[in-house]
Amino acid sequence: VFPQAKLGQAIGWIAMTVSVSAAAGPTIASAILAVGSWHWLFLINLPISALAIVIGFFSLPFNAPSRARFDYISAILNVLTFGGLVAALGNVGIESDPLLIAAQFATSLIAGVFLVRRQLSRPRPMLPLDLLRLPVFACSIASSVAGFCAMMIAFVTMPFYFHDVLGYSATMTGLLMTPWPLAAAIVAPLAGKLADSYSPVRLTGIGMGLFAAGLYGITLAAGSDGYGAIVATLALCGAGFGLFQAPNNRLMLTSAPRDRSGGASGLLSTARLTGQSIGAALAAILIGTSGMFDLQTIMLVASGSALLSALICEGRRHALRTGLIASNV
Repeated sequence: VFPQAKLGQAIGWIAMTVSVSAAAGPTIASAILAVGSWHWLFLINLPISALAIVIGFFSLPFNAPSRARFDYISAILNVLTFGGLVAALGNVGIESDPLLIAAQFATSLIAGVFLVRRQLSRPRPMLPLDLLRLPVFACSIASSVAGFCAMMIAFVTMPFYFHDVLGYSATMTGLLMTPWPLAAAIVAPLAGKLADSYSPVRLTGIGMGLFAAGLYGITLAAGSDGYGAIVATLALCGAGFGLFQAPNNRLMLTSAPRDRSGGASGLLSTARLTGQSIGAALAAILIGTSGMFDLQTIMLVASGSALLSALICEGRRHALRTGLIASNV
């Protein structure tokens, strides 16, 4: 639906939509809570979802249905693998029964082994893990998981810190989180356009480096007077993540064979949701074990995850530059 030469720009707009939608959650939630009860946090999604269905029905192109049968076994193994992992991490955060946690981890591990073996042996896998044999693609997936994990740790903990520790109202808490999605909305389309003209590999490393610096800066800004430092660090986080996501997504899609673009897109979404789920679970663990007041520890973990993503990006750039891995991007 768009020219190949403008792939980066198109992905930039998609990345902006994803980043802004996720980052704007606390802001929108605070506005809803300012005028209604918590029930509306869920009810508001009904008309929005209905509108999305109507728009999609009339605007999305028709695709002929595939004759391939739905792989129910892979779907069940997928649920057990990722669901068991997230449930186990979440229960660690609330100090649940150790036997239950061990059983959930074991279920996730065993199901994961069977899932990987099944996907690698099927001609049309539900989860195309064979694409991870492509070094550039695998690095892009890994950096995405680490980056979204860091983002979710901050998203889960910061609103509670502003509201419960610093004593800001729900409305002010939402307003303080606004610079993040605003900066991402501005930078992501520009990053997508830059990725069509400059090295997307370099852009991802710079973006994630800025993101890691912003997360660490939150620990310094939270102890300062006024809102300026908080606004600046959150805006830096949004700008850094916006600069990272669009070029990284472009690398994912262009490093995979064109006839596997559907599978590559599926793994792209899986990486994002896996990182977000792990990040949310880690946030619960950090809050439960370190205490809400220990913002420094929480943000150090988040910035460490972002730094890991940046190092993966830099390692990918070095490998491409030195010829250790081949490039088709």
